[in-house]
Amino acid sequence: MRKLTLFICTGLMAFSAPGFGQDAQAIERGRDKFIHDCQPCHGAGPGDDGSPMLPGTHALQLKYKGEKPALLEQRSDLSAEVITVFIRNGVASMPPFRKMEVTDQHIADIAAYLKYMATGR
Repeated sequence: MRKLTLFICTGLMAFSAPGFGQDAQAIERGRDKFIHDCQPCHGAGPGDDGSPMLPGTHALQLKYKGEKPALLEQRSDLSAEVITVFIRNGVASMPPFRKMEVTDQHIADIAAYLKYMATGR
């Protein structure tokens, strides 16, 4: 986890060159919110219960059967609009989140972070 965090921080520092200030800030906020609210279910790595994957990542692996990455940080198709549908409505065992828990700005920032992680831009 420390290596991933260091890699992400290093990448974001390089991205925060002049002209990219707002984008870099959105990506950083999105990373922080993703780590806090999304990564416990949708992150990489094994579960605390010994399962090989976290529950959200595992559910997406079963759903997409390799057609799309199960790891959200590898997905380039998750716009703020798409993320909003899942966050506001929930899906399967994922509960919905209220706007006071995950604001529209949080969703936009998470989308910016996921796009950056998947594409580098």
